[in-house]
Amino acid sequence: MLTIKYLPRITLLLFATATVCAAQVDPKWEIHDRKRPVPPVVTPGTASAQEAPGKAPSDAVSLFDGKDLSRWVQKDGSPAKWKVENGYFEVVPKTGELHTKDSFGDCQLHVEFAEPNPPKGEDQDRGNSGVFLMGLYEIQVLDSYESKTYADGQAAAIYGQYPPRVNACRPPGQWQTYDIVFHGPRFDKDGKLLQPAFVTALHNGVLVQDHVALMGPTEHKQRPPYRAHPAKLPLTLQDHNHPVRFRNIWVRELAEPEP
Repeated sequence: MLTIKYLPRITLLLFATATVCAAQVDPKWEIHDRKRPVPPVVTPGTASAQEAPGKAPSDAVSLFDGKDLSRWVQKDGSPAKWKVENGYFEVVPKTGELHTKDSFGDCQLHVEFAEPNPPKGEDQDRGNSGVFLMGLYEIQVLDSYESKTYADGQAAAIYGQYPPRVNACRPPGQWQTYDIVFHGPRFDKDGKLLQPAFVTALHNGVLVQDHVALMGPTEHKQRPPYRAHPAKLPLTLQDHNHPVRFRNIWVRELAEPEP
């Protein structure tokens, strides 16, 4: 028997199904119609290795070129204070979070990070940082290699909402990757939620979040409701007082497909 408590989840799944179907079928075109516009050409990037980062796809925006943090600022808009050296940048504890100068909405985001080695601390006090989509929706960064914490707060969790499907962490000191596909929420002109945000994520090439519908912004011990916000906002990296390293960050904006 269907009970009320299940209705929100079913509603979110219907949103997901409708979105997928709409993207796959366009009734304006016949099957195999040769007049239908073909997709633009993108030169693929290259895979990273532990020794060196790979190359971004040709249509990506590089957010860190290995040399400087010119695309990032502190929360108050002042120049980024995190340390840059040897092709990576590192959190300088207690300097505060970084924000991109540019704003992004629907996107494909690639982030590489390395946890401090030797490891220090345990639970949430172990290589903690975070990747915040739109500055609101966090994919947790944490050293969860042979280290326990609560499931919805470990590495690759959507913080406080969805644990990763599996723990795909590499040992501290090794470079790891997040590949994230994000579709932001949709609001009507009066600020009413029309569609939640959706996230798909791979951690080191392993699917860990499979088109999950976010319940709202992510918070510690809270699940606040959605509040209307712009369609594009800056990306954020968290300063959680641990010297986590980052490199090879790039983003591809996902426009609606051409009709």
